[in-house]
Amino acid sequence: MDGLQRCFVLHRRPYSETSLILDVFSEEYGRVTLLSKGARSKRSNLKGALQPFTPLLLKWSGSGSMKTLRQAEPISLGLPLIGINLYSAMYVNELVSRVLASEIPHPALFHDYLQSLTELAHNTNPEPALRRFELAVLSAMGYGVDFLHCAGSGEPIEPSMTYRYREQKGFIASVRIDNLTFRGEELIAISERRFITKSQLHAAKRFTRIALKPYLGGKPLKSRELFITRPKQL
Repeated sequence: MDGLQRCFVLHRRPYSETSLILDVFSEEYGRVTLLSKGARSKRSNLKGALQPFTPLLLKWSGSGSMKTLRQAEPISLGLPLIGINLYSAMYVNELVSRVLASEIPHPALFHDYLQSLTELAHNTNPEPALRRFELAVLSAMGYGVDFLHCAGSGEPIEPSMTYRYREQKGFIASVRIDNLTFRGEELIAISERRFITKSQLHAAKRFTRIALKPYLGGKPLKSRELFITRPKQL
């Protein structure tokens, strides 16, 4: 690779007595696994920098599935994430780690990721930022859904009508009411990434859970388990 890359650490784990294995999300190379030699040693100046939610400039080398970190510089201090918003940011990191294949560039999604963390750091309600990022992930994966036209007739979605989601097809007008059914105004709001009311947020959450399930498989999300078992004061 040439030059330093803008990156965030998604996850880190110990390796040997003094090193770390890092799962990072980079602007130009996508998700990359790095070995940071000596990062855990007492004399390392990287111990505090190689943390999730800290903007970094990284440089690495190597040709295998695990590269070797050669240089690291923090761009700024870590984003101020606390309480529920910290758990939400952990979910964002886990989603990127679980869904994105290694070393496939997603520069647009990297900017969506940075925007999501920034929103989580400065807004009290994490839900709109999470829903927007989930939709951005689906778009990056090529999961194209038309929220504005009925998949059966091709007619524009009517705000007052109900539509049932069919995987790989889209939304079809239906009188049946279940977890796959959405009101037209909810679909329009999802299309516009406009999440103002509770019903709009709930509808977006239902859709992203349905759409992301094939990518996440049956393995539960650790961040979701941590959120459920979090101290009640958070």
